[in-house]
Amino acid sequence: MQVSEVPRAVAAAMGAASSLDLRVDDALVLHDSNKLTLRLLPCDVVARVAPVAHQVAQFEVDLAQRLAESGCPVAALQPRVEPRVYERDGFVVTLWTYYDPVTSQELSPADYANALGRLHAGMRKLDVPTPHFTDRVEQARQLLANRDRTPALADADRELLGDTLRRLRRVIAERGGAEQLLHGEPHPGNLLTTKNGLLFIDLETCCRGPVEFDLAHAPEDVSEHYPGVDQDLLRECRILVLAMITTWRWDRGDQLPDGRRLGREWLSRIRAALHRNGLDSHG
Repeated sequence: MQVSEVPRAVAAAMGAASSLDLRVDDALVLHDSNKLTLRLLPCDVVARVAPVAHQVAQFEVDLAQRLAESGCPVAALQPRVEPRVYERDGFVVTLWTYYDPVTSQELSPADYANALGRLHAGMRKLDVPTPHFTDRVEQARQLLANRDRTPALADADRELLGDTLRRLRRVIAERGGAEQLLHGEPHPGNLLTTKNGLLFIDLETCCRGPVEFDLAHAPEDVSEHYPGVDQDLLRECRILVLAMITTWRWDRGDQLPDGRRLGREWLSRIRAALHRNGLDSHG
């Protein structure tokens, strides 16, 4: 979120919670990306805040409710208030349960794979309209095409990313494998380790595609514990996802700490992965 908007966003979250008879004296920033995630105190509620024009909050609330009801490992909405989207001062606010993090135990790849498998099993039962994973790829391609938004990206690197996104999108789509509802970005940053077990957060990135697209966001050893993985498809998805997240790092509005250094590092990884998998020829 833009730095200039943060104070207003915090005030909107505190005001919305206070209007619901939750005591709010302070707000701690837990995460700041396209939306602001806050821990409101002393009521101990998580608030997620986004500008009205750039959000899919109602979709996320509805989906979280349905997944939680079916026993999926997802963070729950705040039970003390009505589970809906609250609008205040140009922002939308959603309120969630706060979970004390469990840091004493290492996150095992087997537990990670099990949680993701349970999430996928629950998602297979839902019929909700969502974007296709190729729509996410197209968003990255449009960012590359906009030189005003990616002015620091060298021409050779822009060509590399654009070609990789185009070819792997086509190769993966042409496989014609099974597709289902996916989390979209089930990386470690969207997984909480709690006393209630592992819980996924941030459902706004949900899309349809092969489960390998989700697995490509997780550490590599997680896929070793996930049954029925198409290893060739997974390798292609890993490179595709790496190209997508590398593209985001070159957005001049990207706020990921050390994002530009990561962007340069990931470009080198893409080149190495394409060469290793025989995909470094144009086609």
